[in-house]
Amino acid sequence: MSGRTFAEDLSARAKSHREHTALITPEGPHTYGELDSQATRLAETLFELGVRRGDRVAMVLPNGFSAAIAIYGVLRCGAAFSPVNPTIKRDRLAELLTDLDATSVICDADRRELVDQAAESAGKIPVIDELEGSEDADAADFEAPLEVDLAAVIYTSGSTGEPKGVTLTHRNMTFVADSIIEYLELGPADRILCLLPLSFNYGLYQLLMSIRVGATLVLEPGFAFAGRTIALLGDEKITGLPGVPTVFQTLLSLRGLSDHSFPDLRFITNAGAALPESAVAAIRETFPQASLFLMYGQTEATRIAYLRPELVDAKPTAVGEAIPGTEVWIEDDEGHELGPGETGELMVRGAHVMQGYWNDPEGSADRLRPGRWPWERVVRTNDLFRLDEDRHLHFVSRRDDVIKSRGEKVAPREIEEILCLAVGVREAAVVGIPDRLLGEAVVAHVSLDPGTQLDAGALRRLCAEKLEDYKVPRRIDVHSELPKNSNGKIDRRALVTEAETDAP
Repeated sequence: MSGRTFAEDLSARAKSHREHTALITPEGPHTYGELDSQATRLAETLFELGVRRGDRVAMVLPNGFSAAIAIYGVLRCGAAFSPVNPTIKRDRLAELLTDLDATSVICDADRRELVDQAAESAGKIPVIDELEGSEDADAADFEAPLEVDLAAVIYTSGSTGEPKGVTLTHRNMTFVADSIIEYLELGPADRILCLLPLSFNYGLYQLLMSIRVGATLVLEPGFAFAGRTIALLGDEKITGLPGVPTVFQTLLSLRGLSDHSFPDLRFITNAGAALPESAVAAIRETFPQASLFLMYGQTEATRIAYLRPELVDAKPTAVGEAIPGTEVWIEDDEGHELGPGETGELMVRGAHVMQGYWNDPEGSADRLRPGRWPWERVVRTNDLFRLDEDRHLHFVSRRDDVIKSRGEKVAPREIEEILCLAVGVREAAVVGIPDRLLGEAVVAHVSLDPGTQLDAGALRRLCAEKLEDYKVPRRIDVHSELPKNSNGKIDRRALVTEAETDAP
């Protein structure tokens, strides 16, 4: 594993492969030399504004070359970056900038007015919106960070909806990048297609890992047109496709997909949420030459577990084992380690564990627990798992998603798997809403493939055939699309609010 920081990665690649393509965006290709020069130019601008090692710089940028420049420019001047989803609202951005005590904000011209207003509210923070220029710059006077210095503050809403700033050092981030690079066997010949926002940890690491190994990243603004994604897979000779369930379910619903072949596609990764077993089988059938990695992670430790591709067909509901160089185990509520077949909270140990939440000592103390050594902390994930007989991990539920109905605990994923067995069901999400008699009532939401017609009664009968009575949804709502958050995950909070509003 390399001991270089991410900024040093770019410098090294620019020296050895200056004309090699680092990124391809809708505007065109960009070389390692171009990215290196523009990052240095931005670093000089930040330095002139007084940004120094350890300062925090917020980024409000859509996917594109400017976002890559911003990340590496901030790192090059020794500061820490904080990527913000570009759809953020003004008041929320002002709150975040205040919490972060940001030294500067980087945005694009389209968001300049909104960012100016938020930056003014947060204390007249300088704003930069010109990242690209023709002038080369030579790095000078930058104080190189240590591995233990802060590299990023990544805000995650978690289960409460209130943003928490996950603090990560250079060592936290390069360690987990190297671990993922190891098991994916990433190298300079890879061409990765990124449809995920760089403000999302999963998307961010596609950029960081590609630059680290000298690969090429095809960076899209988002996932809006499935047909374009299919075209890019072939035209750009994509070797790696990272995605979330929404991406794969949409691709699999395309008519005529089986008529295409993707000989260059070497691997597919899924994270962010669990894939239904039916979707796993469909991916394996549609992309038979590609290794499928089922993964689990959260911002507090980035990537935590992965299932080896050779086990996917036999264990399509598993997320496997701890990533290289780390340890995981399952505990009950009293802190006792559990064995196979028992459900408890997943605990994580390794150099990727966050330092804590920014400006939130209480939240940090809740999620970080004493480790094996006096100086060490492990993270409790707040997610429920079980081990199978081979000690492979199986996700059960987020602790906050567990529904308590009729005195019984109901894991939404079990019901969602059943609903996805119905032909034509693209996605399913199950939530609990307050109920005077039941405690919580089980409510299911599904979206259908185009042209499919299914009634809620048929879906409810399917659940009744497969599940215990208390797990059968009281109501099933059929949608054309399920609401998504900015990272492409199903927005369960929005579904709970809708279900409560529509409750009789």
